[in-house]
Amino acid sequence: MANPDKIVAVGLLTQRDLEMLGAGFRRAIPLTDVSEFEDLLAAIDEAEQRANQQD
Repeated sequence: MANPDKIVAVGLLTQRDLEMLGAGFRRAIPLTDVSEFEDLLAAIDEAEQRANQQD
């Protein structure tokens, strides 16, 4: 049997995204200081740009 508590995804969501997911999505952790994630966000943006160039 698969582990139901295994993490399968981590995402960066906007308030609009959360509203679209609805009340059933209860595991969001709001970030107040994103400065610790600037390098990660820049890497994600760069990877997304590379992926779009390959399409």
